[in-house]
Amino acid sequence: MNLIENLCRACRELGGADLLLRENSVPFIRLGEVLRAMETPPLEPAWIEYLWARCGGTPETQDHDASYVTEDNVRFRVNLHRQLGLRGAVLRRIETRIPTMEDLGLPVELMQKWLQRPSGLILVTGATGTGKSTTMAACLDWLNQNFPLHIVTIEDPVEYLFTDGLSHFTQREVGSDTPSFAEGLRRALRQTPDVIMLGEIRDALSATTALQAAETGHLVLASLHSSSATETVERLSRIFPADERDDASALLAAQLVGIFTQMLVRGTQKKLCLVAEHFENQAATRNWIRQGGGTELVDFLNRGSNPENRSMTVNLVAAVKEGRLAEADALSAAPNADEFRRLMRGINSGFQSKGASR
Repeated sequence: MNLIENLCRACRELGGADLLLRENSVPFIRLGEVLRAMETPPLEPAWIEYLWARCGGTPETQDHDASYVTEDNVRFRVNLHRQLGLRGAVLRRIETRIPTMEDLGLPVELMQKWLQRPSGLILVTGATGTGKSTTMAACLDWLNQNFPLHIVTIEDPVEYLFTDGLSHFTQREVGSDTPSFAEGLRRALRQTPDVIMLGEIRDALSATTALQAAETGHLVLASLHSSSATETVERLSRIFPADERDDASALLAAQLVGIFTQMLVRGTQKKLCLVAEHFENQAATRNWIRQGGGTELVDFLNRGSNPENRSMTVNLVAAVKEGRLAEADALSAAPNADEFRRLMRGINSGFQSKGASR
């Protein structure tokens, strides 16, 4: 126990993001973009066994997500796994202070407009490790400070802990409080929620329930692993069986408020800079969503003339022009290098983007 606590404390004091542990191996810590071995002996199996027991792992466990809270109340998100029969764990430190939308560099006016909708589905998307959970926490905290709402979260695991302000929170963890995202979401509809935050849409059942919750008058905030608005629409369409896709796409077209896709890119200030694609569903775009996305949606976002609808490429170019990103780093992150180069040559004052380093 003391060793695990000391490793977690060292991770926090050194400013590490991740702690990588495996029995019979030296621990590693991720500092920024660098992974470094810690100056400590290899971990004995008993120490990993203690961590597994604390996080709900059993001798039969192969993969398991959980959380770990240290004695000094620092929270870590934990993934238990095996490698060639050896038990391992990756612990990601969770910041206890919930950052504001301004801190993160989100388009505040747009996000606040979406969050004030009485119902509908807001999707926050991106690859693993791009800060989706932090973005959703900042959104919920803004609601908490401004509106008297019942906010229900379903997470795996619970990351940020909310203190009731104007709003009242019910936070449920998959595994310990509810068996699955879909079941937790279904049960949440009986808990008089105003806003529901779903940690991740993983399957057709959770997607269907999220859309039905939006249709019945709830605002649903959910995350999805996808790298653009178009990919999000296409993935949600494919998640359903073929005979259900038309009805599901029609429901998505009617209930979708917007899609916010984010990535973290190394900025000119040596910090990670949030760059995002944001798409607001409007009357003119609903037909494209019913059809599963397509090139029309891509062209619409790349025009960059509407501040509510900007592609990732447009905002990467804007970040370069604003001095927040080096051109080479932005080019490496761009989903379409040729489109990025074209927009760099033809950039105008219509391409503006707000952002901040973190």
